[in-house]
Amino acid sequence: MANQTPFTNPKELFDSYLERIDDLAEGMPASVYQEMSKEFLRAWGDLTTQTIQHPQDWFNTLLNYQRDQMSLWLNMFATPGAKPPTVTPGHGDRRFSGKEWRDNPVFDYLKQSYLLASNMLNECAEASHLDQENKKKLKFYTRFFADALSPANFALTNPEVIQLALETKGQSLVDGLQQLMQDMEKGRISMTDESAFQLGVNLATTKGSVIFENEILQLIQYAPTTAKVAHRPLLVVPPFINKFYILDLQAENSFVKYATDQGNTVFIISWINPDKKHSALTWDDYLQSGLFTALDVIKQISGAEQVNTVAWCVGGTLLASGLAVLQARNDQTIASATFFTSLLDFSEPGEIGVFVDESQVAQREVQLEHTGMLNGKDLAMVFSMLRANDLIWSYVVNNYLKGKTPPPFDILYWNSDPTNLPASMYISYVKNMYLENKLVQPGGLTMCGVPVDLSKITTPSYFLSTIEDHIAPWTSTFKTVDLFDAPVTFVLGASGHIAGVINPPAKNKRNYWIDGERGKGAEHWLNSATSHPGSWWTHWSEWLEQHRANEKEAPAVLGNAAYPPLEPAPGRYVTKRV
Repeated sequence: MANQTPFTNPKELFDSYLERIDDLAEGMPASVYQEMSKEFLRAWGDLTTQTIQHPQDWFNTLLNYQRDQMSLWLNMFATPGAKPPTVTPGHGDRRFSGKEWRDNPVFDYLKQSYLLASNMLNECAEASHLDQENKKKLKFYTRFFADALSPANFALTNPEVIQLALETKGQSLVDGLQQLMQDMEKGRISMTDESAFQLGVNLATTKGSVIFENEILQLIQYAPTTAKVAHRPLLVVPPFINKFYILDLQAENSFVKYATDQGNTVFIISWINPDKKHSALTWDDYLQSGLFTALDVIKQISGAEQVNTVAWCVGGTLLASGLAVLQARNDQTIASATFFTSLLDFSEPGEIGVFVDESQVAQREVQLEHTGMLNGKDLAMVFSMLRANDLIWSYVVNNYLKGKTPPPFDILYWNSDPTNLPASMYISYVKNMYLENKLVQPGGLTMCGVPVDLSKITTPSYFLSTIEDHIAPWTSTFKTVDLFDAPVTFVLGASGHIAGVINPPAKNKRNYWIDGERGKGAEHWLNSATSHPGSWWTHWSEWLEQHRANEKEAPAVLGNAAYPPLEPAPGRYVTKRV
């Protein structure tokens, strides 16, 4: 890129840039963009009605905004540094961290004026008298569109972009245009240097083999790294909305390798990345041909009567469903269950709930009748919108305005490698869980021919939630401690949905909370809990020790005569991209 010839005409350069930005907007997943616009307009239509009914709230907000704007304008003529800024970015807001936003009075004014307007819009949303669900939508879409209009996101109003363009004689914008066109071809924003990673080479490298496959999964067995292993093997059930290798990134942060090094015979499910021909796959298929089939194969290979299990996110929802089915059948195959950031009670699903209501689900259902699957790029865009400044606009600025290639980062490579979802399974999952919250209703759902009742589950369970999780809020996942008729250990990790889980002990980062008082709500549990430094992985390993049964010699080969190795890990299924 550096050898490209710079534009000599600044107008030509900016016109070309703006044209490509328009193309990018048009290239967003159409269904996501259309739904987003409709919901935003509907939410602000409701707010307009509210302002007529409660004019004093609106008037007070506008009055405060005008007063602050006047103060900001007067400060423009004061001696630099003589008065504190009228408004400053919130905690963690890195959009205006460059010194140019502070040192140049014009851009300092532009920044503060934008922040005042953004705060005013968000305050209007917060002060609205809408019902809880509509107010949640109003606040989300107001924040999203206010963030989108930040002066940091536009070449002509970002002093860092302008300075870099001058220093490089326009080459940074040329490079940005090239990266923009490349991303338009991929249909997504690049979050990392994707050329730096290759599955099986420097990601998902833990030694193992695929020992079984069917239309819905490949089952991988990992080679032992200890002389003796637990009698009971360990099955990991990842979410089927993402790929399994988040649990096997690189050697230093691989949960799979850690679990293997603790003397476990580890198996993991690699779900199919479905296309239209898989549209009829159902939740029952993921249970019967997925979870239950994997358990049967593992028992035949290991000779064990029981298996320990670990599941993450929607994989945990599937595992809990499976536990309820097995309980109804009086089947004790699963000796213990570990859940990472998994929602079972969907009464308070967090911000993801703004995308899930009867109207939006009905619209999506009509679309899926034609496509046969939910495109993984659409789903990835939805999750990115939940943290738009970090996962959308920061990359727009870095990649397209500054022309920089994002640095290599394994988690973000995985985050940019989404999977599709079969239409039938997705619609039933959203309706049964998010809309109607039937999983926690005894007998509310029938799966694999039996009514499910989580309250009858007696399997010892370990629940890990994370305090900054925006996908499965910990105050919602905390409700799981009272769902089962089983001994339940609840642990709260630091950080969010991904970083809070992938926290290897060797890095000695973050902390976790345990042993809070139950029965008085989530916040009381946290206030009474004990904080421990470092990774919760060691705490989990100690908990699992009591469910491993006796030790035995590590297997000399993977699989057995009935299930021989088919191909090396990570297998074919995980390499299919959308």
